[in-house]
Amino acid sequence: MSRNTTFKNSVTMPAIAGDIVPVIDFGGQTAQLISRRIREAGVYSVLVAPSISLAEIRNMAPKGIVLSGGPASVYEPGAPTIDPAIFDLGIPVLGICYGMQLAAHLLGGRVDRSDHREFGRAIVGLSDRSDLFASLPEKMTVWMSHGDQVRESGEAHFETLASTPTCPQAAVRSVTKTRRFFGVQFHPEVTHTPHGSEVIQNFLFNICSCRNTWRMADFAGAAADRVRAQVGSGHIVCGLSGGVDSSVAAALLHKAVGKQLTCVFVDTGLLRNGERELVEVTFRDHFQMDLRVVDASADFLADLSGITEPQEKRRRIGHRFIEVFKHASRDIKDAHFLAQGTLYPDVIESGQGHAGQSAGIKLHHNVGGLPAELGFELVEPLRELFKDEVRKLGEVLGLPDQIIWRHPFPGPGLAVRVLGEVTKPKLEVLRECDEIVLEEIIAANLYRKTSQVFAVLLPVQSVGVMGDGRTYDSCVAVRAVETQDFMSADWVRLPYEVLSTISSRIINEVRGVNRVVYDISSKPPATIEWE
Repeated sequence: MSRNTTFKNSVTMPAIAGDIVPVIDFGGQTAQLISRRIREAGVYSVLVAPSISLAEIRNMAPKGIVLSGGPASVYEPGAPTIDPAIFDLGIPVLGICYGMQLAAHLLGGRVDRSDHREFGRAIVGLSDRSDLFASLPEKMTVWMSHGDQVRESGEAHFETLASTPTCPQAAVRSVTKTRRFFGVQFHPEVTHTPHGSEVIQNFLFNICSCRNTWRMADFAGAAADRVRAQVGSGHIVCGLSGGVDSSVAAALLHKAVGKQLTCVFVDTGLLRNGERELVEVTFRDHFQMDLRVVDASADFLADLSGITEPQEKRRRIGHRFIEVFKHASRDIKDAHFLAQGTLYPDVIESGQGHAGQSAGIKLHHNVGGLPAELGFELVEPLRELFKDEVRKLGEVLGLPDQIIWRHPFPGPGLAVRVLGEVTKPKLEVLRECDEIVLEEIIAANLYRKTSQVFAVLLPVQSVGVMGDGRTYDSCVAVRAVETQDFMSADWVRLPYEVLSTISSRIINEVRGVNRVVYDISSKPPATIEWE
């Protein structure tokens, strides 16, 4: 079945062929992760708000529904809830943590504060190893995170499937003529539950009878069709940064509309070595796209002269970018559409998605005011995808590995990695240092094993000795993190020999630097970037 449905909160479902399992988001930190795990199993999934109506659910024709976890208690005033009639649609429902508690509450059971709050690893014993827990061991390590639990099933008529010494109803089932509900108090979506993916797959395939037909090649075709339907004979302007998201978006748009696409690459003067050349070779020479390169480096550097406050840097860079982009777009005939590489997490975190309780975490640059500034209609072909899915799509579209697998690069570029005032000499120093860092990470076969690695030029100088002379030069910090979603991150334990080589090369090869330090801060409490 093909679906292209607009819900009342203005989110358009993609035109996809195959099965769909929506996740009702109650604000849990891992709600996105549930959706990702379902997609990884080959079934399309999307987050929806608790306010979704029965008519909207029927219109989606889902094979199953998942209720996410969340921070609330079912008895709190204003706690998120759903229409109880959802349970009687004949569609299998899986409740996770709060989702299980809410189902018990709505179906006539009792939820109370636990005598023992459970946070972290626990061992559950399985008393029923059919359907949801088919082919799983009798005892299983899981990840718990709850203060409430189901005390009595009451009219819900729950059968107990698994338990721990402190949580007698760690997993339940309630099956009637119209209801097929399954609940787990633990979190199968996190990696700390080793068999969690198998639990989710059992729900999808044993219980919901889903087909694993969610493929990136199919998405590419459906997304291209949707772009053509939206744009018609109009022209699209794509702001191409050279990053993964905008590059994949450009390649998909080119597949969809060909010569109706013009890409604009703005050289801000804040780029890494070879960045402009890579974009030109890839998109102008290989894909033969209409690529227009605007060198506005002098304007950006003039705007940043004397500015040290990080937010003011970002504001000035953003303002100048809009002005440059606006000017570059004037000469493009019939340019009515602006393309952005907005991803699904961007939509959710900016509060513009239809996941109700977790929205509004941050205002993301990709979903901000640029279209309004330029008078364009927005085209966001990657809006339903997670980062790892974007990389898979890039492979399908034939993008080179050095673009598909490149680490994220901030919109303001090196301006937020030169702490303090940004000057041309400082940028040159940082470019040389950053190039050395990346060369050594690649040489050690660590680039694909890390999420983001870069150098930062600090606004301090320190005493050093080089040769027989005293120096008073700059300090450079090296930052390497690993993360799944960039919402949290841990610092990478790089081998000492790699750090030693990086430090030695920078100090010996980059004039003006006499000290290298390594950042061992995690996010939170630190951020990934320094500014």
